[in-house]
Amino acid sequence: MEYANAFHSQVDCLALLVYDEQGNYLVTYIGTGDELKDENYRMTLDLEKGSYHFIAYGGLTCPKTSFSFKAVPGIGSIMQDLRVEMHNAGRVSETDLHPLFHGSLDMSVDNGAYEEATVYLMKNTNNIRVVLQQMNGGEVDDKNFTFRITDDNTLFAPDNSLISNGGQVYAPWAQGQRTVGVTEEGDETVTVAYAEFSTSRLVAGNHTRLTITRNSDNAQVLNIPLNEYLLLLKSDHFDKMGDQEFLDRENNWSLIFFLDNNHNWIRTHIVVNDWIVRINDAEL
Repeated sequence: MEYANAFHSQVDCLALLVYDEQGNYLVTYIGTGDELKDENYRMTLDLEKGSYHFIAYGGLTCPKTSFSFKAVPGIGSIMQDLRVEMHNAGRVSETDLHPLFHGSLDMSVDNGAYEEATVYLMKNTNNIRVVLQQMNGGEVDDKNFTFRITDDNTLFAPDNSLISNGGQVYAPWAQGQRTVGVTEEGDETVTVAYAEFSTSRLVAGNHTRLTITRNSDNAQVLNIPLNEYLLLLKSDHFDKMGDQEFLDRENNWSLIFFLDNNHNWIRTHIVVNDWIVRINDAEL
């Protein structure tokens, strides 16, 4: 979970958009390269007296970016028309998304005065690792399953909220098998299947779902509301934090699901980020 300043290690390009108090676009400042790695990095702006609204994006103007402006802001554009969209929205995404960050700030500037302020960035991209393990040991083959996440989270408003943009399907950008040990009897290795997803922002209240289908008979092994399952961890360990703040602060997720000998999901518990979560509500 992110509490420390991760800007210098994770943000490789920065775009700072400046709007006046009426929301009219004024200018964009860009930061790139090694200068962003300096822990003393500051962006210097030359602004006249007035009130301004700043919107910052990290990872948006890099060559490897996975997101872009729907329309590049320019003179005559207004803040409320600003939109940022994931590349190839609506198509199945099976890429490791380039990290995207967002932050905003309102600030007033006086004539001849030096003002300093901080724009705090929140990461919008997530890495989600799903692991299938047979409860009694043995091998689980990733090629026997189809893993998918579905959401509607590819289009952002200026305040970083999501705008409905149609359904989005995420497929794993990496999947495979890994041997994690041996059974208690020591006579058989335990090999798990894993699938790793890269998704856009997870928003509480969105109908985000994780589905795993068994290829042999096209039966669904599981079909769950993903965000609600991730929030099970919050209720135990971060109960004073709001749901959305929890989803925003954590961006590396690991979920382990246990299967019986017939590769059906055992619904009694899962492991989320190394914490065992007991499931009492089968209808969750």
